[in-house]
Amino acid sequence: MIAVVQRVAEAQVTIAGEKVGHIGKGLLILLGITHEDSEEDVQWLGKKIVGMRIFSDSDGKMNLDLNSVAGKILLVSQFTLHASTKKGNRPSFIEAAHPDQAIPLYESMKNYLSTVLGQEIACGKFGADMQVALINDGPVTILIDSKNRI
Repeated sequence: MIAVVQRVAEAQVTIAGEKVGHIGKGLLILLGITHEDSEEDVQWLGKKIVGMRIFSDSDGKMNLDLNSVAGKILLVSQFTLHASTKKGNRPSFIEAAHPDQAIPLYESMKNYLSTVLGQEIACGKFGADMQVALINDGPVTILIDSKNRI
């Protein structure tokens, strides 16, 4: 499971001209799920995201987590994070999980983050053609792969 975590001043996702998710200060998380992922990956990655100290303290140092700044989360599924570009110019998405496996794990991540943070999580719609707009704060963008824990 791969997450691209972006610290944002604000972010939103729009589907067919309708805004379906919006946050102010917080994290935009693009989540890619592979066929090898499980609930264990959800738990590990969710805990890592919630605990990341990537918000600035009063001294301007990245020392605060999401709860410390009353931040929000916008969670967006993105199977293209598992694109393989080894051969040719057309990416292969063979490593991305099929919807029957990916949707329950995506929903599990949404529920985990909501429970741990005690807040509703803004989301896109799995499998939809989405337009994502953000104001990246910093910019701060961090890639986390649950298969690279060591």
